[in-house]
This record gives sequence, structure tokens and C-alpha cells, in this order.
Amino acid sequence: MKRQEVRVKIDNNIAKLGRDDSKFFLINISPSQKELEHLFKQYGESGAKEKLKEFAVNVMDEYAKNFKRPSIHTNTDLLWFGKVENYRYYKYTDKEVKNGIKQKGDRKEGRQMHVQIIVSRKDANNKIKLSPMNNSKGKNEAHSKKLGQFSRVAFKQSGETIFDRLFGFDRGLKETFAHANVQKNGSIAQREQMDILEMSTNQHHNLKHVNELARDVADGLFHSVADVVKVTGQSISGFIGAMLEPVQSIEPDVNPVELAERKRWKQQMQQN
Repeated sequence: MKRQEVRVKIDNNIAKLGRDDSKFFLINISPSQKELEHLFKQYGESGAKEKLKEFAVNVMDEYAKNFKRPSIHTNTDLLWFGKVENYRYYKYTDKEVKNGIKQKGDRKEGRQMHVQIIVSRKDANNKIKLSPMNNSKGKNEAHSKKLGQFSRVAFKQSGETIFDRLFGFDRGLKETFAHANVQKNGSIAQREQMDILEMSTNQHHNLKHVNELARDVADGLFHSVADVVKVTGQSISGFIGAMLEPVQSIEPDVNPVELAERKRWKQQMQQN
């Protein structure tokens, strides 16, 4: 479909929207370099393109479900259009441009295949308003009933889960959205729980199982570190022993105060 046709369809799907209401939203489905390498290796360039289109349809199914509206179930209930792009270009906000390494408009290196999606604010029948900016998560019942609810965190997580399931991608724990989200926004307890899972990956636990537990940590389903230790199949004594193992520092400088505190803590643990 040509760009002008898309514009007309989106512009004609705005019944009862106010002057200041957003008429559409843009979604960028951008696999990482490692994810793209996995697709190209499995399916080749043309096959990877088709698989990325399939992935986009699944992502938009999740977009529709996320609103939790009775009549919005799949991507067919939405008015949306997608286009596969092969290249990306540096913007003035990129650090490479700010540092003078690249110029705005330069093509980015490596595989850059991605999908650009435009989705109407109104559903396919031009009746229901749907906004991913409404992040009420059901806390305001009246507001959610009128505008739907949308968890952007859940939507991002669903995309990762779908990719791994569709294409058999083995994602390292530190590459998961759950890990990144906990490190950025999680509580101290959640970050400690995630540390336990990192230890589990070092002990060759099932990666898929560990990543599922990471999502549980991000969702706040564990009450304590001990709960996570128990689920990963480690003993408390084994966990403490692993914590006491000497670690070779690869950093050029070590804070002497931190080093002394670590030594004192280790001595206390050995005495107990």
C-alpha cells in the first residue's frame, strides 16, 4: 500500500477525537544485532524479512490484548500498517554524532532491519479510543473502562517472549528486558534477587527457566532472596559459599574502603 493511501485511511479513522487528541501512534520493532544475526543465519536475508513481518503481526496481537477491552482481541481489531526498513541513520541525539564521530544522516553500520508501524488511535471500526499512553493498569476502574488500560512494560516484555518462542532464540539473562528493567527501576530486594539468578546461569542452570524466573522477579512475585534461592534449587549454605568465593577484579582501581568492608563482611560470615 502506498504512503498516501495509508495517510488517507488513518486520517479518516478519527471519529469523535478531539483537536488535541493523538490521531495515531508509531511503534518501532527493532531487533538487536544479535537477534538479527540469529534470523539471518536461520532463514537468510529474504526469509528473515518475512519472519520479521510475522513477528510484527504477533506483536500487534499483543498490543491489542494489552488494552483489555472486550471487543479488542487481535491485530485485526486495529487499524495499522507496517513497513520493513533495511537501514537506520544517525540522528543528532546519537552519542556518535554528539562526539563528532559520525554526521547526522550517516548510515548506521551492521544489520539494521526493523519494522516501522503506524497504528490508529481508533480501532478498526472507528468506534473505540485506544491509547498506549494510558498506563493506569486498572487502578482507576472508571478511567480504564472508558479508555482501556495499557502496561507498556508488559508490552515490551511480550515482544521479547514472542521472539524467543517463534525463533528458538536463547537469550542470555543480562540481555532480557526483565534484567534491564530491574537494574534500572527495581527495588534493592529485586536487584539482589536478580543477582541470585545471575549466579544460577553461571552454574549452568536451564537458561529458559532462569529467564522465566527473571520475569517473576521483575513482577515482584518473590518476597525475599531466600525464595529465589529455593526456587533455583540452590541451598542457602551453597549460596553463602558462592558469595564468599574470591573474585578476581578486572578493574584497574579498587576502592580501598569498599575492599576493607568486603573483607570484614567475609570474616564475619566465616565466623558465623
